[in-house]
Amino acid sequence: MTSPVVHLFRLARWGTTLARRRALVGIEDDPNAPTPVKRLVKLARWATFTTKRGEPDYAGAFRAIGPAAIKLGQSLATRPDLVGEEAAINLLSLQDSLPPVPFEEIKASVEAAFGQPIEALFSEIDPEPVGAASIAQVHKAITTDGRKVAVKVLRPGIREKFAKDIQTYEWAAAHVEAMGGEATRLRPRLTIANFKRWSNSELDLRREAASASELAEEMSGVGGYRIPEVDWDRTNGRVLTIEWIDGVKISRTDELLARGHDLDAIAEKLVISFLTQAISAGFFHADMHQGNLFVEDDGTIVAIDFGIMGRIDRRARQWLAEILYGLTTGNYKRVAEIHFEAQYVPSYHSVGEFATALRAVGEPMRGKPVKELSVGQMLDGLFAITRDFDMQTQPHLLLLQKTMVMVEGIATQLNEDINMWDTAAPYVRSWIRDELGPEAAVAERIKEDTQTLMRLPDLIRRIEERFPAKGGAPEAPPLPEIKLLTDRKERSGGSRLSYLVAILAGAGAMWGASSMGWLG
Repeated sequence: MTSPVVHLFRLARWGTTLARRRALVGIEDDPNAPTPVKRLVKLARWATFTTKRGEPDYAGAFRAIGPAAIKLGQSLATRPDLVGEEAAINLLSLQDSLPPVPFEEIKASVEAAFGQPIEALFSEIDPEPVGAASIAQVHKAITTDGRKVAVKVLRPGIREKFAKDIQTYEWAAAHVEAMGGEATRLRPRLTIANFKRWSNSELDLRREAASASELAEEMSGVGGYRIPEVDWDRTNGRVLTIEWIDGVKISRTDELLARGHDLDAIAEKLVISFLTQAISAGFFHADMHQGNLFVEDDGTIVAIDFGIMGRIDRRARQWLAEILYGLTTGNYKRVAEIHFEAQYVPSYHSVGEFATALRAVGEPMRGKPVKELSVGQMLDGLFAITRDFDMQTQPHLLLLQKTMVMVEGIATQLNEDINMWDTAAPYVRSWIRDELGPEAAVAERIKEDTQTLMRLPDLIRRIEERFPAKGGAPEAPPLPEIKLLTDRKERSGGSRLSYLVAILAGAGAMWGASSMGWLG
């Protein structure tokens, strides 16, 4: 167990790093921030002789703190309600890149992971990495059987580093949440718990390989989108080997145009593939930034890097689909009702008032291309609603929110006139008809009732175990109730005296009988 002194030392070191880059000024000026936190933030600024004037560098501050902070910063980019709109926008630019680890260390790590020389696995491996991120770096290689692959290797010691930093995040979040008020509503402890789960998944490359395999199965019927094949024989917890992709990064629009690609079609395909993952499969690639998406010569989008994946259960997906469709069609009353059904909004509020608040945010967005929308105004409106209606943060939807922001950004770069609502509406409408229509409702009811009937025999067996049949012995007759001397609960003061008298009388009688020889 890490001591509070160690946590405080780490927080002080990180706090001064943030303060030097004016990344804490927003907290200091936030009326909703807990007073003790604001005091500590001000102290950190004074200690570093930093003024409030100047441009905050949030991304630079998190990058300077280290690998775990980079990942945390990318997660917080989806939480303008927690870090503020300016910080969230700046953190979206936080690139997950660090200087590479020397190849000799990488080679030693691969050989230790497989227990054999690297030459037994790869006939060639480029010592210069094609990418070096906070958790791992990637090298191009050729397997001993002649296939081109990408080899992803964890940085040595990265698991231990993350574990230490996350312990301090948890400790700090618990103390902030205990301050009450807005800090409790924003649920920082649950946010860090989700971050910990995502990070642990990223730090086990077998999990990433399994995620790639599962997503490939889910998307097998979707044309124009695919997942590289995993080389399971050269994959374990610290090394992932996957098919090499020869394509153009989706961010290189000039090169895509030069190769004759239709950017509008690619943008629409990207949006539909995301909706298919999130709404149909409930399992989606949650790290869809520009560096993780390629376009092959035939226009197929290929995704890589499956360390961060999101899941949404069926009921939540139904709510999500209805919310998206309600916003696209202007049915704000139904959107409001769903928020109450999902218990995102406490029941003591008015559905009608919440629908009106949603209309105030949604109407300015409808029918307009993304380039004409003020994302800042939209976020301000949405997060004002969450405060006004006492909505708690839903951390299980944070990855979805983050991915939606990424997809929108990439789609806009490909086609600045794209309307996300209009693009999504036909797909969502079709899914709702298939999954929530009368036929689907009947099919779901038959399925549930059949499952219930199948569970009845097991239920009867459990009841019999709890209440077994009578055995062969005859039933015992009723026994008279005898009050015991040790039963103090039913004694009063008078009854104690009578018991004492009875005992003394009995003892006297015994003494008398004995002295007269009656008991001889």
